[in-house]
Amino acid sequence: MNILDELKNNLPANAKISEVMFEASEIVLYTKNKSFFIDNEEYIRKIVSNLKKRVEVRPDISITGDISKVEKIIKEIVPEEAGIKAIYFEPEMGKVVIESQKPGLVIGKGGETYKKLKERTLWLPKIERAPAIDSKVVRAVRNLYHTEIDYRKKFLNSLGQKINTEPDKKVDERDRWVRMAVLGAGRQVGRSSILVETNYSNILLDCGVDVSLDRYPYLEVPEFNISKLDAVVLSHAHVDHCGYIPWLYENGYNGPLYCTAPTRDLMVLLCLDYIDVCQKDGRSAPYMKKAVETAVKHTIAIDYGEVCDITNDTRLTLQPSSHLLGSSLVHLHIGDGLHNILYTGDLKYGPTKLFDPAYTNFSRVETIVTESTYGGPNDMMQQMKESHERLLDLVNKTMKRGGKVLIPSFAVGRGQEIMSILAQSNFEYPIYMEGMLFDATAIHTAYPEYLSRGLQKEIFHKGNNPFVYEKLKHIVHRERDDVIDSTESCVVIATSGMLVGGPAIEYLKAFASDKRNMLLFVGYQAEGTLGRRIQKGHKEIPISARNGRNMSLPIELEVETISGLSGHSDRRQLMNFIYKLSKGTKLERVVTVHGDNYTCVEFARDVHRSLKVETITPKNMEVMRLR
Repeated sequence: MNILDELKNNLPANAKISEVMFEASEIVLYTKNKSFFIDNEEYIRKIVSNLKKRVEVRPDISITGDISKVEKIIKEIVPEEAGIKAIYFEPEMGKVVIESQKPGLVIGKGGETYKKLKERTLWLPKIERAPAIDSKVVRAVRNLYHTEIDYRKKFLNSLGQKINTEPDKKVDERDRWVRMAVLGAGRQVGRSSILVETNYSNILLDCGVDVSLDRYPYLEVPEFNISKLDAVVLSHAHVDHCGYIPWLYENGYNGPLYCTAPTRDLMVLLCLDYIDVCQKDGRSAPYMKKAVETAVKHTIAIDYGEVCDITNDTRLTLQPSSHLLGSSLVHLHIGDGLHNILYTGDLKYGPTKLFDPAYTNFSRVETIVTESTYGGPNDMMQQMKESHERLLDLVNKTMKRGGKVLIPSFAVGRGQEIMSILAQSNFEYPIYMEGMLFDATAIHTAYPEYLSRGLQKEIFHKGNNPFVYEKLKHIVHRERDDVIDSTESCVVIATSGMLVGGPAIEYLKAFASDKRNMLLFVGYQAEGTLGRRIQKGHKEIPISARNGRNMSLPIELEVETISGLSGHSDRRQLMNFIYKLSKGTKLERVVTVHGDNYTCVEFARDVHRSLKVETITPKNMEVMRLR
């Protein structure tokens, strides 16, 4: 029996269901019965228990309240202190979206306010948090979803029908297989991309760009066929993991992209910036801006811990990886217990100012595909407390001698970590951030529930939001010279994090000749980058002048590195993470990627010695059978 027909048979006769549709892995019922729309929990609980699917009841457009009156009712019911910023309607889905600075007040204690909204308006309320700092990206993404409702409704229904197609029963269980092709990040950091194949599914995990050398995943291999790709899962929004995803949509892929909501928004920010950087460097970007928009239209944002069918034989669960806002460990449950893969993306198995340690409470994992960026024998970072103290000591030392501190940073992650540390220490000097750092920080204010429990407590209960600290100042390009020429000591946090471009280069040119100043590295510096050269001790570096010619830049300022602020785990944390997982699961193998050749091999060898499980260190384009 068709799953939708089975559902209809379990509904009361007076439910007056006008339409039953899939919405990806969920099922949506549209009802003309006002009472059933308002009170259906008992029936839906039974259906969910029986079908093992999430089910939502929405009002048929014929019973929804008049839009002009409903808006007044909402403002009457919701307390003014909730800070409603926008109200807009999605008639195709029977939803009213309420964007509020304090969503908890829109829901109310025990959900009472939410229930009143349903009863009085006969619309299904959807609550979204308004960013504390206005974000053009968040606004653009939400507007796109709103304007493309009709398309998304059809897309999600079509996807749901595909997901709920029964697998071919002719395939003998003994002939079921799972294999994996490494299309990027094999014995290298950059262009992460893993293809997971089963008898029925082709799933791509990440699709990034090697920004240091401008290289892309090996999508020309025989294993990859874009027309057969069923789903793409994005672990997090750094360009080396997401930067090539829009290319897929520009070249024929029209399937789903799964990630968390903040990952989606940050992906938009970083991919658009990547296009701009390519154009400024005189290179052709691999895709147009329209492709980024198309990727958003096909994105399905899921929460941590939400189990989601993404093909007819694979279930996806995302859990916190604690690397950056919205970053996820990707768990794939294939078949009815056939095989379980955990792809770490990038992870931090230790507390930071922004996040709690990565999640480890998985019940089944047979294969771990883990990053090994800092998995080498000598890769040991400072403890968090020591790192924070050293940061403050170095910065304050520079302030006292009348200097300026330049902190090259990725737009997402370390920049916000530094801001948070300085803000919570009541730092008294200006903290300047330029361009994308400001935009990324604005996105952080839209999703505080993805931050650490401690930071949530500061924001929600104490009203101390480090991202709106009074000393934080956003500057635009035309104000840069004012900061450079000023005699006042300050901290400048600027992209790019590896000094391969961006405003950080311009500040370095200005700051490099003054011994009072400091260049402070707080993140990974890849081989071949300008950042790695300086970190190694080069006292002169080639750099482009404003007239386009190359010049030699003497490095006179103090250069320091703080390793403990990285969003990656060091060797000790990586070993502890895998050890913890091995104790609660039937771990069979560990695959090491996302590290240089030496690091991947050494880390795999140490894992094998410690846990006595199979370890594999694949090169790019290698394929391995997992089951």
